[in-house]
Amino acid sequence: MIIKKAVYKTSVVSKNKIIDDGVPEFAFVGRSNVGKSSLINNLVGVKGLAKTSATPGKTKMINYFDINDSFRFVDLPGYGFAKVGKDQFDVWSSILSEYLTCSKSLLNVFILLDIRHLPSEQDIQMIKFAIYYNLPFSIIVTKADKLAKSKVGQSVRAIAKALNLREEIFIVSSASGNVGKEDILRVIENKLEMSQAE
Repeated sequence: MIIKKAVYKTSVVSKNKIIDDGVPEFAFVGRSNVGKSSLINNLVGVKGLAKTSATPGKTKMINYFDINDSFRFVDLPGYGFAKVGKDQFDVWSSILSEYLTCSKSLLNVFILLDIRHLPSEQDIQMIKFAIYYNLPFSIIVTKADKLAKSKVGQSVRAIAKALNLREEIFIVSSASGNVGKEDILRVIENKLEMSQAE
């Protein structure tokens, strides 16, 4: 899988604006400040395509990116550290759940976790949500470059144990040095091939 073209399409802030046009989609979701934007930019090889911010919780919208004129990346609102009132948080939660449960074009959800920390309660709820609704998902542990190489396996084991999941389903990633990039692109390629074969 080689990404040759990646362009920003649009952003939506309400449920009735969610795109439903049959284009295959891969969604990225995780705690605010987990490195979603950096990961997307690294995958497509375009700096600044997905906006990064020093302020956690800046992604308040669903952001769509057209990839290779054939499929789409969907950057979902971050959760966890956003400085918003309860009403606004409820809006984010509803648009997030609406997208995840209603999108007919969603081929995979990449759930991002920070490798340096055990899953938060919201991370656990996100994974339970994906399992409950039978959503196809992969777990990416980000920021591997922030740990000594000798600690990476240990951290993945601890996170897998906390979630009661097999270590094999985790993809270790770092936007710095392209760690995990090929593994993620391989998942995307396989999901696209499977969807086309159906």
